Amino acid sequence: MEEQKENWPQGARHERPESPAHTPGKQHCRLDGQENNGKCCTSGSSDYSDPIYKEIAVTNGYINRMSRDELRAKLAEFKLETRGVKDVLKKRLKNYYKKQKLMQKEPSNEDSYYDYICVIDFEATCEEDNQPEFKHEIIEFPIVLLNTHTLEIEDTFQQYVKPEINPQLSNFCISLTGITQDHVDKADAFPQVLQNVVEWMKQRELGTKYSYTILTDGSWDMSKFLNIQCRISRIKYPSFAKKWINIRKSYGNFYKVPRNQTKLTIMLEKLGMNYDGRPHSGLDDSKNIARIAIRMLQDGCELRVNERMHGGQLMTVSSSAPVEGAPAPQLPRYRN
Repeated sequence: MEEQKENWPQGARHERPESPAHTPGKQHCRLDGQENNGKCCTSGSSDYSDPIYKEIAVTNGYINRMSRDELRAKLAEFKLETRGVKDVLKKRLKNYYKKQKLMQKEPSNEDSYYDYICVIDFEATCEEDNQPEFKHEIIEFPIVLLNTHTLEIEDTFQQYVKPEINPQLSNFCISLTGITQDHVDKADAFPQVLQNVVEWMKQRELGTKYSYTILTDGSWDMSKFLNIQCRISRIKYPSFAKKWINIRKSYGNFYKVPRNQTKLTIMLEKLGMNYDGRPHSGLDDSKNIARIAIRMLQDGCELRVNERMHGGQLMTVSSSAPVEGAPAPQLPRYRN
């Protein structure tokens, strides 16, 4: 809860793209392909210690000078997605080229990445003017199971939840989420729904046969909504949800965009996609977040855990931390 064609460098082909010749007077030498204020890295730089990285850096500079039409034509030649704003297209082409060159150097080890990503986007009780003391309670628990090998949504889970403190939904909440009073009146309380979640995840052998992690749109789903809900339900915070991928951070860092361009609808727009479904439906939101994750993985982003809960507080996880899957799901104990 957004030209005229040049020829591609000599030898740059789908199977074995080679680097272009360096253009005099054009200095684009940073590995990420961004111009370095007209200053070129020296040959003593670590980026140039390996010829492969030098080729990547020079090609990134060439890609920076391409028009949107040229980018789309080159992406189409490589049978890559051609939708998205110009900066997204540049990033997509750079990562494709980089991956091709690094595969020549050393084959990638895909076994070290998560097998599945569980996309979760809760809906919670709310009022039009939420007061600071208002306690949000989860009223929809959706999961979208994304297979990182096939890059497809493999399964979904969705259940409504009966709130305890504010059992009567506000008209604003009903209008916003599409969740009716009848939906929550007939639903189970949160501890039972969480047990159903755990059983669903166990049936899919997450954390045992398959490695997995959780992905959310922002920090609030885990650090606020789930944290508050567990206190209301008098159960401990589930261990399998203590670390997650905040896709807003991942998207901003990967595509180099400011924080105000990482809202769900803007991310979709920038990637050339429209929202599919009903906004603020937890399941539909989760499916659309999964679509963004799929596109980012296709564009070469390695989505990694970047946030966690520790001692009830939200913490940042370093990008250099090893890729570790979440533990096998277990129903948490009740608080004393």
